[in-house]
Amino acid sequence: MQRLGVSVCSRVVRIRCMCSLVRVAPLPERLRGEVDKYGGVTVRLDPAHVLGESEFGSWLHESIKQWRADGRIAVWLHIPIMQSKIIATAAAEGFTFHHAEQDESTLSLWLKDGPSNLPGYATHQVGVAGAVLDEDTGKVLVVQDRNKTINAWKFPGGLSDQGEDIGVTAVREVLEETGIHSEFKSLLSIRQQHNHPGAFGKSDLYIVCRLKPLSYKINFCPQECLKCEWMDLQELAYCSNTTPITSRIARLLLYGYKEGFHHIDLTMRTFPAVYSGLFYSLYHKRLPETYNRNNNLI
Repeated sequence: MQRLGVSVCSRVVRIRCMCSLVRVAPLPERLRGEVDKYGGVTVRLDPAHVLGESEFGSWLHESIKQWRADGRIAVWLHIPIMQSKIIATAAAEGFTFHHAEQDESTLSLWLKDGPSNLPGYATHQVGVAGAVLDEDTGKVLVVQDRNKTINAWKFPGGLSDQGEDIGVTAVREVLEETGIHSEFKSLLSIRQQHNHPGAFGKSDLYIVCRLKPLSYKINFCPQECLKCEWMDLQELAYCSNTTPITSRIARLLLYGYKEGFHHIDLTMRTFPAVYSGLFYSLYHKRLPETYNRNNNLI
């Protein structure tokens, strides 16, 4: 009996040790979720909790019935990557992929009749280039990308990071590619292109900014650039060895350089957003000071 008791106790200890390594999520009667202002429900699964597929399936099924009864319009289900095995269970209930980040997939389910009115995920990528013009010499900074079929002159630039302002992207990309420090002055143009191969078939916005140089010694990145130099603006405007958009923007820049940048600049101002604590950047032609005042204009 003593040996049996020891065996039973040791087995209990082993079971307790195993339980301490894996946390099993308590399963309430239905999934808890946060209701948003649009009448949808957002559910975020705890990545530290391990969910069994059958338990999760029952949990989800009952929750969906309750959400429909409550008049909810949709469900957003965030699943950590380590719990990806339960995605098939959610799909069996009608969920579809909406998007995925590095460590999480987001699924959605429309609960009302008719086609889904849920917004799609990101439809565009945003590329930003910086046209760095030295007003003292009339020269502009240009590069040739490495590993391109045609090595044409263009403005340095790249994709904007999440949460990064357009001007900040332009200054950062110019520094990374050329070693030139610069300052944002204005927005010059926006190109919109659809079904872009480099954007996984999504649409592409390519924004060109006017920048003022704060340094002049080039130290370009050989991994990204084949060549980099200061080129005469007029030469670039009518050069055959350049991209069509670069040539067009160079002519726009030349017009501003000769006739005044107020003809071409879209300047930026920051305003408080309707959401508390947030701000937005607004780009437009400069307003006369009389129109900037907070008085009523007739």
